[in-house]
Amino acid sequence: MTGTGTATGTDTGTDPTSSLRVALVGYGLAGSVFHAPLIAATQGLALDTVVTSNPERQAQARAEFPEVRLAATADELWARADELDLVVVASPNRTHVPLATTALEAGLAVVVDKPVAGTAAEARELAALADSRGLFLSVFQNRRWDNDFLTLSKLLADGELGEVRRFESRFERWRPQLKGGWRESGDPAEIGGLLYDLGSHLVDQALTLFGPAALVYAESDLRRPGAETDDDTFIAVTHAGGVRSHFYASAVTPQLGPRFRVLGSEAGYVKYGLDPQEAALREGDRPAPGSDWGLEPESLWGRVGAGDSPLTGGGRQVPTLPGDYPAYYAAVAAALRGTGDNPVTAYEAAAALDVLEAARRSAREGVTVRV
Repeated sequence: MTGTGTATGTDTGTDPTSSLRVALVGYGLAGSVFHAPLIAATQGLALDTVVTSNPERQAQARAEFPEVRLAATADELWARADELDLVVVASPNRTHVPLATTALEAGLAVVVDKPVAGTAAEARELAALADSRGLFLSVFQNRRWDNDFLTLSKLLADGELGEVRRFESRFERWRPQLKGGWRESGDPAEIGGLLYDLGSHLVDQALTLFGPAALVYAESDLRRPGAETDDDTFIAVTHAGGVRSHFYASAVTPQLGPRFRVLGSEAGYVKYGLDPQEAALREGDRPAPGSDWGLEPESLWGRVGAGDSPLTGGGRQVPTLPGDYPAYYAAVAAALRGTGDNPVTAYEAAAALDVLEAARRSAREGVTVRV
């Protein structure tokens, strides 16, 4: 774990009958679609406060969670830190480090949305601060609980593919028009662009599956008229263990490739389509015990085989395991109570940022970078 112990000096972290009180900073896409619903659905967590200065978002938060307290600024939290157990930072990327730092200095446990920071050095500094204070610090990498990732993890654990030699992973979209906002800003302070957005997920998944990176090569382009930051990026990683990973993050892909294409010494696995959880959350669906949360139709299941094409029905169809985003916050709650491990440490996030920084340099200089 990055940090241990309870979030504050209160008894809540050790009292199994009391819910841990959570403050959520930011109620844009990340806060309203992902964090708030998942926190509210987690036994042992209570969404206590939402921080947003936007009146429309305040009204939305109040409508969706009538008992929630509202704050216009995060500064309002620090004055009552003893009333909280966890701060979730889901505000724009540029604010992640300063907000997480202040929360830790206030004695609070912290979850930060990805990317936790703009550099690996900043991520490690945050981790060291949490360690020095005995506090919990975790990074929200929800796509470790995507249905396809869980299925591939099981295939690898079962030895279904043999020795993996090449891993292809894509987050591709067809969005030929710019949407605006800080994610598409060319200001380096905003930490925008697909390299740090979708690339954070792609790299984290690969490092989790295949271990640390040794070499990184990347190509990064601005394709759309008026684009200020990358919207079409390719990354090639050679892992220390020998696996080669290829990542594609693009907003300008008119024909989408497979989400995963994994080639092993005995068989390959090909999977099309995205995990359904994000779409469900955007539509207002909520995970609940006994529901069919995270399930996808059989028509989207991937295939395992050798010497044939899944597109023509080759290989055998493999049922996709249900996606399970709620597992992240369930693990956070367990870690805060001392009954489980940190699901995603800041040190792991820093290792992914090492790769992203190397990719940015590679794309800029046209070189292969040793990590």
